[in-house]
Amino acid sequence: MIHLNWEKRDTIKQIECVHADAKKFIVNRKLTPGKIYDVKNETDEFYFIIDNSNRIGGFRKEYFKEVK
Repeated sequence: MIHLNWEKRDTIKQIECVHADAKKFIVNRKLTPGKIYDVKNETDEFYFIIDNSNRIGGFRKEYFKEVK
């Protein structure tokens, strides 16, 4: 039940959104290209971040690049 406290967890790393052009889903309401987001959890395919709605959302890694 890790998902119940993701918003309060420490940030793993920061990522920058490079685009919000999804083929199948509407993500341009939740992501802003050029904005930096804090990663709260990560899987092989997804980053779980606090998006523009100030809630946790899972997004494919193809929308982001890591900030060094």
